[in-house]
Amino acid sequence: MNRDAIAEFKPDARDSSPLYLQLARKLGRAVRDGRYQVNQALPSERSLSAQLDVSRVTARKAIDQLVDEGLVLRRRGSGNYIAPRLEQPLSRLSSFSEELQRRGYTPGSRWLGRSIATATAEERQFLGLARNARVAHLERLRLADDVVMAYEISALPLTVLPDPRVVRTSLYRHLERIGHAPVRAQQHLQAVNAPDGLAAQLGVPAGQAVLFITRVGYSETGQAIELTHSYCRNDYYDFVVELKREAQSKS
Repeated sequence: MNRDAIAEFKPDARDSSPLYLQLARKLGRAVRDGRYQVNQALPSERSLSAQLDVSRVTARKAIDQLVDEGLVLRRRGSGNYIAPRLEQPLSRLSSFSEELQRRGYTPGSRWLGRSIATATAEERQFLGLARNARVAHLERLRLADDVVMAYEISALPLTVLPDPRVVRTSLYRHLERIGHAPVRAQQHLQAVNAPDGLAAQLGVPAGQAVLFITRVGYSETGQAIELTHSYCRNDYYDFVVELKREAQSKS
């Protein structure tokens, strides 16, 4: 942990909020500003208490707050560590693995299923398939430095992916190798409350809000070749978009 940032903390007499929240906000801003590395260890409650001349209860509650906000991970028997966080631009079509690697994380997948099945009504609609058409299904947990970030299920026509078992890590990288990579996509985002099963997979409390993303990827010819549903932990995911104002006419 950056000791300079900790040393800078001073209680604000004008702030009526509890001392632990002031400390949590200070440390949280430093984490979000990138002053600490992913997986970097936080000082122990005892160390924070001694360095800042606050009680161990205050230090503990400040760390609890950072854990609740998804900025810090508790590892039993080891300590508290800065959690990975993914900020993904909405204007760029890229894979989960590509975005993580850009930010220095190690991407990974925990496969839950790779199979071929009859397309659902939704899959037929989005992918433009005939009744009784079959699709490749990919179901997995997406990991960053071994931390579960999202649950994801994808469907692709068999003309694009005849054998889902050949996908090992990055779906998009495999599609590039076989000449079927999407060149554009449409995404819809909404917040949903995680039911029990999904919450258990993501490691969050049942009913917690998660980001639900539906992506349809298209080939150069305009054919829909990928339908992916992703449920992302909102404490680890940020989506950003750059907005530009058009020049106003002087007339």
